[in-house]
Amino acid sequence: MDRKKILFICGSLNQTSMMHHISKHLPDYDCYFSPYYGDGIINLAVKLGYLNFSILNGPLRKKTEKYLHENKLTVDYRGLKHNYDLIYTCADLIIPKNIRNHKIILVQEGMTDPENIIYYIVKYLNLPRWLASTSTMGLSNRYTIFCVASEGYKNFFVRKGANEEKIIVTGIPNFDNAKSFIRNDFPHKNYVLVCTTDMRETYKYENRKKFILECVQTAGTKQLIFKLHPNENVERAGKEINKYAPDALVYHNENTNNMIANCDVLITKFSSVAFIGLALGKEVHSKFNLNELKQLLPIQNNGTSAERIARIGKHLIESEVISLENIRD
Repeated sequence: MDRKKILFICGSLNQTSMMHHISKHLPDYDCYFSPYYGDGIINLAVKLGYLNFSILNGPLRKKTEKYLHENKLTVDYRGLKHNYDLIYTCADLIIPKNIRNHKIILVQEGMTDPENIIYYIVKYLNLPRWLASTSTMGLSNRYTIFCVASEGYKNFFVRKGANEEKIIVTGIPNFDNAKSFIRNDFPHKNYVLVCTTDMRETYKYENRKKFILECVQTAGTKQLIFKLHPNENVERAGKEINKYAPDALVYHNENTNNMIANCDVLITKFSSVAFIGLALGKEVHSKFNLNELKQLLPIQNNGTSAERIARIGKHLIESEVISLENIRD
């Protein structure tokens, strides 16, 4: 008898590793993986090279493909080889046509973008959600189940218009066991860590000079260390930091979570790494309201979120009648 099949739609390295963690708890099924993809004009834009700054193409997709290859995961790009029994995805900004009639589990990746003017225009004019980036996550309602990080995030998504009956608080992989990062081999300690953004690479405005000078002021006499965003222009960012914070250290490929575990102060703008800092009791500086972030903080369940999310998938595959109450229990 053919084994049932599951497609994991990946994206960034964080999203991809989350999908991989979940798949490890589904050994009785054939698991396939695909980089993130879309249809129609989105697919055309990818082919023409216009979306190289996104998870659909360019450096971010190449890193995902490298991860899939290095971990010997079976790739089915765009999910065209099989008729799948279940779909996992970390984003619903695009729901490709070939998965719309399937059971879909949406897994929250982390923090979502702020609700700016674009978000409200997209929401109230019913424009494509991808125009507002991750601020519209969860609003497609085209999924069967939406697994979220905490009760705070459940309330957050419901307020924005997501269907409460479809949301289950599971915790999310990569953010559910912050204490596991405390023992590490990163050589520095007791510094001020700055995790930068890829705002400029994604065509958003950022005054990087002003930000760097603010970080220097916050650090005072403490060692200042910058960890560059994976999607960032490393050469440009390095030159700017060397100019305005010449005594700072700059890293690009090191493990961000380990660096957060060793710091005294974490500075970031709109990044999910703030959650790791808060979970570890660090002094955190963020453009988001810290009290709100504490309410949203992903539950710390010793790294069991992936297993919980996998059990939900088993229920959806094996049950002819889907009982959300049984899943929640």
